Amino acid sequence: MLETIITSRTRIHLLLKFFLNSNNKAWLRSLESEFEESSNAIRHELIRMEKAKLLISFPQGNKKIYQANTHHPLYPEIKSLLMKHFGLDKVIERVTIKIGNLEEVYLVGKLAQGQDSRLIDLWIVGVEIDKTFLLEIIEKAENKIGRKIRYMILNKEEFKELSNGKSKSELLLLWKA
Repeated sequence: MLETIITSRTRIHLLLKFFLNSNNKAWLRSLESEFEESSNAIRHELIRMEKAKLLISFPQGNKKIYQANTHHPLYPEIKSLLMKHFGLDKVIERVTIKIGNLEEVYLVGKLAQGQDSRLIDLWIVGVEIDKTFLLEIIEKAENKIGRKIRYMILNKEEFKELSNGKSKSELLLLWKA
């Protein structure tokens, strides 16, 4: 669906990279190897998005680092569009209804880092989670969005242990009680 609205594959990659998780930062050469595209195509889109103020940049050593401009008026709309494209809005809506004492839901893995993936990895933090109901909801969400959802249920201590050492670009908070 997104490909019919935005015809530049490079632009889609950049939107995913920077707008799905606003903590993601990158420089041109890192994007070139990640996207497996030419640096000219990526540079052209970065310049265009920076001129539109969708991205901000700053020097870090000899590199120019790019990041999403979270203060841009279209930032929430673009993020929402990407969430809907991946079906994350539906997943969160379904997961947070009546499954127990839910505290937080995190997106981890490739999607959290802004890379396209057919797999949605979630960490569900809470206690007394109704696993049968959760499995039912996950299966319905998978059928609706056409993506596989892998999840892990954690208590606060397990979450702290697993998230220790992870950067903000590796964990994306999707929902909090």
